[in-house]
Amino acid sequence: MLKEFKDFIAKGNVMDMAVGIIIGAAFTAIVKSMVGDLINPIVGLFMGGVDFNNLYFVISGEVADGTSLEAAREAGAAVFAYGAFIMAIINFLIIAFVVFMLVRYVNKVKEAAAAEEEAAPVEEEPAGPSELDVLLEIRDSLKK
Repeated sequence: MLKEFKDFIAKGNVMDMAVGIIIGAAFTAIVKSMVGDLINPIVGLFMGGVDFNNLYFVISGEVADGTSLEAAREAGAAVFAYGAFIMAIINFLIIAFVVFMLVRYVNKVKEAAAAEEEAAPVEEEPAGPSELDVLLEIRDSLKK
């Protein structure tokens, strides 16, 4: 069983997947910061200073107006946090756009490399004597 595990871990696909997961986690932190620290304030500015994360509707419980979502949850109120859902959609759209741009860039690089490889002249080995030339040479040697 240990040998099977070593074989499984040593496969290239497993290592590629592990690298992808680690990079994905780091990328998620970057995107969260970009959305939370850069894009949300701009969107909030256009929406009149509204913070989407604190948009909610109280289903049951007593919550004073203007209470933050976190405080409402700590007070035990059942809340319908539609603002957090809106932020999740915005995050998804931003991540999808960034991934699209990355894939687009990688495809362009691959196409450029393929075009460069196609355009590179294929070095042909210098042509040696043909079979006929060799036979004629042998014939001439035999005549002498």
